[in-house]
Amino acid sequence: MTLKDDNGDVITLLHNDIIKLIPHRHPFLLIDKITGIKLNEYITGIKAVTFNEPYFPGHFPEHPVMPGVLILEGMAQTAACLVSYEYQSLSKNNLVFFTGIDKAKFRKPVIPSCELFFKINLITSKRSLYKFNGEAFVGENLVASSEFSAMLVNKEKAK
Repeated sequence: MTLKDDNGDVITLLHNDIIKLIPHRHPFLLIDKITGIKLNEYITGIKAVTFNEPYFPGHFPEHPVMPGVLILEGMAQTAACLVSYEYQSLSKNNLVFFTGIDKAKFRKPVIPSCELFFKINLITSKRSLYKFNGEAFVGENLVASSEFSAMLVNKEKAK
């Protein structure tokens, strides 16, 4: 079941909602909006890529390209929103950390003015360990994909 509000509209999470779920802040918050959530199954999100991103002046300045690792990070932040939204009581005292990245592929460059659409599927979850499949699109074009894993870690133990 996709989450819907009392009027039957699909729930959209914006900046203020997202920062309640994950600890990332500007300039490292790499998602702007969550556009769909089906608990324990999938989440979708959007990142508007603008010329003002802090990495563009140093990453191929004559031909700015979003670093692939940041696309993967955007996928991971979107996945962390799924885990944190579903288990909000757990996310207050825990952080979601990457534990592995597999099968990462980058198919097309992402440049300023692109809108990245993240589609993240939960593959498995056991206790505090999660495995996801992520895809990033610009329009209908698949630009990156990966399988990755993450786990909930107590904030105090993470220090």
